[in-house]
Amino acid sequence: METNVSFQSLFRHQSISNFNPYSRTVFADLAACHTAAKGYHLSRCNDQQCGNIAHRYHSCGNRHCPNCGSMKRDAWIESRMDELLPTAYYHIVFTLPHELNPVFMGNRAKLFDLLFLAASQTLLKHARMPEYLGAEPGITMVLHTWGQDLSFHPHVHCIVSAGGYDGKRWIEAKRKNNRFLFPQKSMAGMFKAIFMEGLEKDSSIGWIGSKNSLLKAIRFKKWNVYAKAPFGSPDRVVEYLGRYTHKIAITRHRILEVSASHIKFRYKDYSDGSKTKQMLLTHQEFLRRFEKHILPKRFVKIRHFGYLMLQGKTERMAIIKSSLDMQPAKPKVIIPFKIRMLEKYGRDIFKCPCCDHGRMETIFDTRDRSARKQKSFKPNPTSS
Repeated sequence: METNVSFQSLFRHQSISNFNPYSRTVFADLAACHTAAKGYHLSRCNDQQCGNIAHRYHSCGNRHCPNCGSMKRDAWIESRMDELLPTAYYHIVFTLPHELNPVFMGNRAKLFDLLFLAASQTLLKHARMPEYLGAEPGITMVLHTWGQDLSFHPHVHCIVSAGGYDGKRWIEAKRKNNRFLFPQKSMAGMFKAIFMEGLEKDSSIGWIGSKNSLLKAIRFKKWNVYAKAPFGSPDRVVEYLGRYTHKIAITRHRILEVSASHIKFRYKDYSDGSKTKQMLLTHQEFLRRFEKHILPKRFVKIRHFGYLMLQGKTERMAIIKSSLDMQPAKPKVIIPFKIRMLEKYGRDIFKCPCCDHGRMETIFDTRDRSARKQKSFKPNPTSS
């Protein structure tokens, strides 16, 4: 019978040596997360009668890590809450044909950029039409590259406001019943045309196989633009999107078992009525699929368009809120990690777990250069 191993130990598998240098760096981060390799800090209870000493290993902070990201997500959600306006919001998903997957492998950044361009232009051009809105809506897009079974499935989730800004004032939504934002067939046709044009004109894209055959195959195929019903309330919009922003290809809660040679995880099969199923993969195959979802270095996967475009956004939002008789945005406050932990989990990370009343104070941190030079203090990272 095979013995179980830790999920994190997979990121040290020998097959990773075959990946590109950046992917190897990412996997090295994931393997080192919350281990001595990322450093540690020592803290001591300030109650002299207790004097408990504890060490904590540092996280890697990599955006692909299953252990990191929840606090960043919470901060992002709070920032978006301040931008919500009294209008309906729609969830629209733009998906590319799977025939393009081989081309993506050598041109990820270019084609991801083209996906953002085609989706954003489709929404903005429809919104500018007087019969639909006659203004620019607020658009937030998040790139996802995976299906539930870790297959490569590039698509963008978009949150789009029903109302918009015409450069001078706020324009109310044209459809008061909020049944749909723009015609789905029209969006799919325009999205396809813009992406195809960019694909054909970019001579720097490296093609695998016949370019003409592939273009012909996707030209005569129906492209998928999925438009969901509007959200019940604006705050649910951001909470929903917040689940997507810092999400990775697979999270720990879906892992069922990791043996010495295989990994078993849970997934939804959307082609079979969204039934929950189990998949068993070898370590090597699991890592091969996982590596496909490592984004290019410094690639921005969350982007804003329309009145939420970053350039000049503060001034635009002030004008819009004034025209809607809304209170101006409050100054942003950076909430410390310890406060977020207390609010979310009810856990005071500075309370001594030993005496339950003393406060844990940092006495050494490997990230502190001055502390590393203190030769008189030699901390033992195995202390507890």
